[in-house]
Amino acid sequence: MSENLDFLGELDPDDPKQASQQIANKLRAAILTRRLAPGDKLPSQPDLAARYGVARETVKRALELLRAERLIISRQGSGAFVRAQTQRAVELRPHIEAAFERPHVTIDFAGFSGETLRDALAEALDKVRVGRLAPETIAVRVLISDMTVPMALPARAETQADDPAVRERAERITRRAADGIIDQVAELGDLGLIRSTTVEVRMHRASPLFKLYILNGEEAFYGFYPVVERTVSIKGEPMAIYDLMGKDVPLFHYAVTDDDASHGTQFVEASRQWFDSVWSTIAYRYDG
Repeated sequence: MSENLDFLGELDPDDPKQASQQIANKLRAAILTRRLAPGDKLPSQPDLAARYGVARETVKRALELLRAERLIISRQGSGAFVRAQTQRAVELRPHIEAAFERPHVTIDFAGFSGETLRDALAEALDKVRVGRLAPETIAVRVLISDMTVPMALPARAETQADDPAVRERAERITRRAADGIIDQVAELGDLGLIRSTTVEVRMHRASPLFKLYILNGEEAFYGFYPVVERTVSIKGEPMAIYDLMGKDVPLFHYAVTDDDASHGTQFVEASRQWFDSVWSTIAYRYDG
């Protein structure tokens, strides 16, 4: 494959990650977004080395990372190929950053608090501040559970029932994350770094059981919240609760392709329809 490789991007000289890790990230994104489809042959090591201006050993290390993740396979004398089955848990942050390379950025989130989104956004927005990313508009919608009303989860483990004190703790976490997203995106608009920024937050009365991210209407990331029993401090006293494990929950990635019947295209479309249906019916305004 010696044709145009512009879709693989360039290395960032200011990125602290090693060149091999950056190359692996570029190739991984191309595979997961189907720019390199299952069964496709990857560019040769010499082509990749020339593309990125690195030694072949650097490319080999990048390919070893992808091979360890079971994203690619190597065939002796033929090169490296994308595996037929590439679905796997992914990290959100590099995809958030890639979304910000577009002139118009849209992010929809549904879940518990949005802590992971807040932290992932912080890194991308830092790069906007220093001029390494320059979108024209950013529009974020956040759909979260209203912890001021009775919920099945989180709950007091002893009674397996709703507890106002447990919900009060959860509400603080939710508000801290939602307000952080609002503040950090609005700041870029106030500084004049982005032409238009909007953040809308709405709430609903359903317990959060999963998290969903939709980036630029073309990629969806979905993960379940496992229910775990753990002890936390409630008003200075230890209490066992059934809680939602949110941070580091595995996310699975789906992307729109040219094939309307593909699994990824259908999942993203269904996710968008679900989000819009809740947003426009049972969700109501968050008063931060």
